[in-house]
Amino acid sequence: MKPRMSLYGAALLSFALAGSAWAGELVINTDMSDPAPKEAFEAVLEGFKAENPDITVTWNEFDHEGYKSAIRNFLTADPPDVAAWYAGNRMAPFVNSGLFMDVSDVWAENGLNDTLKSASASMTIDGKKWGVPYTYYQWGVYYRKDIFEQNGIAVPKTWAEFVAACEKLKAAGITPIAIGTKALWPTGGWFDYLDLRVNGYEFHMDLTAGKIPYTDPRVKAVFEKWGELVTPGYFLENHAALDWQDAMPQIVQGKAAMYLMGNFIVAPLKEAGLTDDNLGFFQFPEITAGIPMSEDAPTDTLHIPSGAKNPEEAKKFLAYVARPDVQSSWNEILGQLPVNNQSEKPSDPFLDAGFAMLSDAYALAQFYDRDAPAEMAKAGMEGFQEFMVKPDNLDQILERLEKTRARVYK
Repeated sequence: MKPRMSLYGAALLSFALAGSAWAGELVINTDMSDPAPKEAFEAVLEGFKAENPDITVTWNEFDHEGYKSAIRNFLTADPPDVAAWYAGNRMAPFVNSGLFMDVSDVWAENGLNDTLKSASASMTIDGKKWGVPYTYYQWGVYYRKDIFEQNGIAVPKTWAEFVAACEKLKAAGITPIAIGTKALWPTGGWFDYLDLRVNGYEFHMDLTAGKIPYTDPRVKAVFEKWGELVTPGYFLENHAALDWQDAMPQIVQGKAAMYLMGNFIVAPLKEAGLTDDNLGFFQFPEITAGIPMSEDAPTDTLHIPSGAKNPEEAKKFLAYVARPDVQSSWNEILGQLPVNNQSEKPSDPFLDAGFAMLSDAYALAQFYDRDAPAEMAKAGMEGFQEFMVKPDNLDQILERLEKTRARVYK
């Protein structure tokens, strides 16, 4: 005869079975395969698991290039609970296809409309939030402080002051602006900032989304401002034959004074001998008075696929990674900036300047080759480079870009 289970044993078994039913799961797909991002995300996961021991986390890692094609497949065939991606127009196709979940409730319940406000516009489509940002980095003008001081130049706040600074530098025999456009993408930064400052964030997003013709007079106005720097020769000569790194020695040697670039330029400039004493940073100046100051700040994000099997656990994870303490420690390892404006200020002076600027930004563009589809971005940046070499070709360039726009955004 089999022994009967005691009431105590039955209670334990019942509790264990219930506990297993309550235990959650979370599957996360990312492309954080480089050493620093991988180390940082491992730390994030350990922190989350320590606070949520009842949730079993599975992390699937992809390499960068493989992830771009993989995400299009797994979002439909086998969606995880959380997927890494990017803000702005890069997330729009997945939102418009119904593959990302509306997470406006995560924003509302955790006060993210205030703490993540600079990224709010780039996470919003049709009035709803579609993910949570966790890191970004600033773009802006890096410059030789000592050269500015020697030539009596103050940091320019307006376009007129910026052009005047260029004129004074060139008269002193110094190339005002370093750039290398062989790889094309540095031209995208110039177009972004000029358009953001001439026409504003909403116009720029509509343009890169294919809603505005490149032959629109407002687009031509952007190039007219650009021409105020190109025609007098304020950019580094022969830039079309140089990669962006090839232009850096001109800054280090004091032959050029300014460089519009992302914050990743700081480390190689310092390795080449510049210091906080002679290297500075300033925000791209205002052009059209009254237009709010938006910035280029490529933003990495996390999303919940609409087919997620564990959406409640996924929302708990998004709320966790949006916290100021989590974003502070995460970005300390990344060497980038937390999006949460309540996070600890970075100790690095350039990151500190970027944190202040981006936390107060009206909105964030992602960069021309992220905001525009690949074919349009390639044609656009080819046109930008051509304009910088042959500004008289502007009308033909814009007509060519308009033909590309009509084909790409069918």
